[in-house]
Amino acid sequence: MIVAESIATQRLSLLPLDVSHADEMAGVLADPALYTFTGGGPPSVAGLRDRYARMLAGPGEPGVSWCNWVIEFEGRLVGTVQATVVPGERGQVAEIAWVVGVPWQGRGIAGEAAGGLVAWLAPRVIEIVAHVHPEHAASNGVARGVGMTPTHVWHDGERLWHRSGSQAGAAG
Repeated sequence: MIVAESIATQRLSLLPLDVSHADEMAGVLADPALYTFTGGGPPSVAGLRDRYARMLAGPGEPGVSWCNWVIEFEGRLVGTVQATVVPGERGQVAEIAWVVGVPWQGRGIAGEAAGGLVAWLAPRVIEIVAHVHPEHAASNGVARGVGMTPTHVWHDGERLWHRSGSQAGAAG
């Protein structure tokens, strides 16, 4: 089982998720523009507390880990990164995702946070994947920037991106 640990990058701290982050994160996630490609809408503080509590309880499936972090930048929470790690045929596979609040977009935060996450995951897994909407140019750039390549696999209108973890012999 993989458990989220604090991760430091050049400008960011990725802090393991806690229910206490919900109050600040509700403001970070409040802009409806964040949901253009994913659907849904801004969560309430209470809804976010409930979601975080469920996430921290874990999936309840043997061999599956939910790892979630908040992104701290200049003393404020500005987004999240996450990894769902599942057993695969040849080893563990991590599916990652990221979101950065609208006021902090365009500063390279998502790329830096995802890069820190991938560097942390690579020695622990054989493969890292992400699903990215084809019209979301920034997220496609983040995926490319962390060494992922697009595949021909689609799910719910999103393209699957892939890279090997260092357990597969790739550089982490």
